[in-house]
Amino acid sequence: MNKTEFGDLVRNSARRIYGYAYRFLRNQEEAEDAVQEIFLRLWNMRDKLSGYDSIDALATTMTRNYCIDRLRRLKNKTHDLYSSDNVSFISTETPYEVVANKESDTILRSIISTLPDNMRSILVMKEIDELSYDEIADITGQSLNNLRVIIARARKYVRDEFNKIHYERRVHKKAAGEIL
Repeated sequence: MNKTEFGDLVRNSARRIYGYAYRFLRNQEEAEDAVQEIFLRLWNMRDKLSGYDSIDALATTMTRNYCIDRLRRLKNKTHDLYSSDNVSFISTETPYEVVANKESDTILRSIISTLPDNMRSILVMKEIDELSYDEIADITGQSLNNLRVIIARARKYVRDEFNKIHYERRVHKKAAGEIL
């Protein structure tokens, strides 16, 4: 692909890619940065573009992936800013509750990791990335009803597995003579 062809691609696709990025990022500057990054990546791989059936589809997929990564990084930055290491506050949790919450978090993460890839990624987008059903539908191309069913099944599976592990631990502690 030469400079002229690439210029045509930019002129024909920039507005659409910007709109797509803006729907994810909800910020003009972030969406503009996303468009620049996508076209930079496309330019860097210009020799390979002829191997793709649709450069527009490739650009859309790259934009989606870039935006998801960007949202995750922004969320982690916000979380790091307000972590207990950086902010002084009085915790109402007892040490036991802190340990129990960390243990529950570890158990939940391991249960989620056992979900099928499609179900896990959709659950993570909804519950961890806090994306709306519409945003998830845009990313995955699935219908809203299908997403609701997948998320409900994933939540039920996680809840059932968590309760099963919790029950087994209580039974084990009772058998070992520990106080609940």
